[in-house]
Formats: sequence, structure tokens, C-alpha cells
Amino acid sequence: MDRSVEGKGAAGRAPVVAALDLGQSKVGCFIMKPEGVRHADRTIRVAGAGHVQSRGIRGGGIVSMDEAAQAIGHAVERAERAAGSPVSGVVVTTAIGQMASHRVQARVSLGQNPVGDADLARAIGMALAQIRLPNRRPIHVLPIAWSVDGARGVHDPRAMRGHSLGLDLLVVSMAESAFNALSHCLELAHLDLQGVVAAPVASSLAALEDDEMDLGCVCIDMGGGATSAAVWGGRSLLHIESLNVGGDHVTADIARGLSTSRAGAERLKTLHGSAMASANEDREMLEAPPRGEDPSAGPVVVPRAMLKTVIAPRVEETLELLRDRLRNAGVGLEPGAGLVLTGGASQLNGVRELAVRVFDRPVRLGKPQRAPHLADAASGPAFCSAAGVLLRAAYGPREAVSARKLMSRQITAADAPRQHTGGLVARAAGWLRENL
Repeated sequence: MDRSVEGKGAAGRAPVVAALDLGQSKVGCFIMKPEGVRHADRTIRVAGAGHVQSRGIRGGGIVSMDEAAQAIGHAVERAERAAGSPVSGVVVTTAIGQMASHRVQARVSLGQNPVGDADLARAIGMALAQIRLPNRRPIHVLPIAWSVDGARGVHDPRAMRGHSLGLDLLVVSMAESAFNALSHCLELAHLDLQGVVAAPVASSLAALEDDEMDLGCVCIDMGGGATSAAVWGGRSLLHIESLNVGGDHVTADIARGLSTSRAGAERLKTLHGSAMASANEDREMLEAPPRGEDPSAGPVVVPRAMLKTVIAPRVEETLELLRDRLRNAGVGLEPGAGLVLTGGASQLNGVRELAVRVFDRPVRLGKPQRAPHLADAASGPAFCSAAGVLLRAAYGPREAVSARKLMSRQITAADAPRQHTGGLVARAAGWLRENL
């Protein structure tokens, strides 16, 4: 379709929103029209969905611009045909680029008057001025908490009295080189980059219940090339962690361990793979194509138990490494706080049970919660991140800095709302109040 045509509805209506899920295993695209936002029950209707096998992405980054651009173009075209609407730009959700997060704190002195919008603007400006991330691109600037005189958990500090006002922001960033590669790749696909959403953040918005975000939860997005996690508590995003290890590494382990092709290994993993022991697996034999093109070579025949001995150590090691990194980050979770698994690799048999053992917490498999009309082929854990981008566009959370500013190279205190623009200050205060 002609990408020079803007995907807009009637005058005064919101534009069509396109979410591009860019991973190492697949590239998916969801399109939502303005009428797809259902405010009555806070759900969305996806007008069109398309996905293809990913190409040109390895090791947590783009390794072939042309191949990646072609895969992106094919996925978007499929979604456009299904939706009957062209799109000119996309919001990308991905785990490439070594996603990471860190906190920024600001504290301003208060006068004799109650906290007002001008004080909020000063705190926001001071926090933004502290963002220093060499060779990294901020993609989210989200609130964690307000405090007055050190008392935390304040949802709306306006009209309160005290000596100091504090604000914590969480800054999520990706490698600048990965961002530039992504931007150029979309240019090759004739698409505008309208924003980047960290995959675990997008998956959280689709898969988590409000109570889970409030009481504490870790959403783990298990993709083909990366495993990433978003930690939530008190209705705020608290931390992001990412590992460049995912389901494709399990496939490679199977191919090496059983001397089969990568395609044969993927088939074995999908149809027969498990991370936990099952009955009769010692007696059940599996066949896989041999590696290479020797016509005289017979199929590789192995007991199913051998497949498990290859899969389980890799999955367990990945989960343990993620658990240890979360502990080292000092992100404390309340007792009983659970885990939600999303992403294509989470669908492997036994992964949930193994996660229970590694984290010693309740674990469930997540699916898009507020996109009830998705087709069966696009409604599983692998499509949480694409659905989450559309939910974020429809209902928030809103960033402290606009998407346009986040796409620029530098965020400064000048991006904070000014006192003389009362409307902007009021909206900023409303954003912070709604998301704390």
C-alpha cells in the first residue's frame, strides 16, 4: 500500500495506530483504528494483524538492514490488507539494544504556600536535567513516586504542606547505535519511527491485571533473541532487566546437541520439547532430519528424554540469571508477588513449572487481556507486546516527555512544563497523578 497516505480518520479523530513487534523469531504488526478504542470497558479492537518470520536480527541487534526491512514491510503489508487502512508510521516494541533502566531523583524546597503546579514543574525540570546517558537513547521517562518531607507513596502532592518535594522518575534506555539502526531500517521500509516501547513494558500493559501492578509483579517477556523483565509495584514501573538469551538459543542448543538442522531442531522443540520431565519419555523415540544435504544419511533418532536434557538446562540457566540480576538490582518484591510469563518462548511445555521452582513464586502464563476480539492465531503470549502498544496508545501510561522529545537526541530541563503555560502544567500534574 502507498505509505505516503496518512492513516487518519475523519477530521478531528485520532489517527490509525500501528504497533510493530520486532523480534528475532518473528515480526508482527497490529493496527488499531480510532473506533477500536472501547472506553466503556477499556478494551480495544485490533483492525488488522500480520506477522512473518523475522530476518536480519541476531544477537540482540539488527545485522542485515535489507533483510530486516523486507520482513518489516511484509508484516505491515499483511496487517494493512487485513485492516483495509494504510499506515505511514509505526510504534516499535522490541527487546533489542540492551534495554536498561535507572532512577532519577529530584528534590526541591517548598515555601510557605501549599504545593502547587509550579512546584511540580520545578521538580520535573530538575529530574529531567539529571538524565545523563552517554551512548544511550531514553525511550521511556515514567514516574515512580512523589514524596513530601521524605514521606513516600503520595499520589498527588498538590495542596500539601512541607519543607521539600521529592520526585522519582524511571528512565528506560537502549543503545544509541541500536536506535539509529532501527530508525534507518524503518526508513528502508518507508515507515516513520513514531516511538519505541520496551518489550516487557508493552507486554505488561497487555497481560497484567491492575491488582498485579499495584501489589507487585514481574512480567517476563521470553522472546526468540532476548529475555526481558519489567518489575511493577504500587501501580508504577520500578525496573527493567534484559538478557540477550531467548528461545532461539534453545533451538541452537538442540541443533548442536542432536546433530540436526536448525529447522529440524525448531520442529522438535515446538512439537515435543519440554523443560520438565514427563512420563514415558525414555521409551518415546523422536526423528529429526540430519544436518547437511547427504541423501544417503538417515534421520536422527533420539529418545525424547535426551531432548529434555538439552532444553531444561538452558531455560533454567536463563531464568536463574534473570533472577540474580533482579536481586542485584535491589528491586524488592512483596511476599506473594507473582510472575507473569509472555513471549513466544514462554509457551514451551514446562517453562511455567520451572519458573515456579527458580523464583519460588506463583507463575501464570499471560495473554492479551483487553483485546478480546483477536483471532486465535494472534491472541497468545507471543502477541502481548503488540497488543500492549495499542493499549498504551489508547489508555496510557503517558510519558513525562513527549514521544517527539524522546526521539530527539537530548532531554533537558527545558522539556519540563513551564509555569506560565498553566494548561501544560495541569496536564503534567494529571499525568503524574494518574500514573502513581
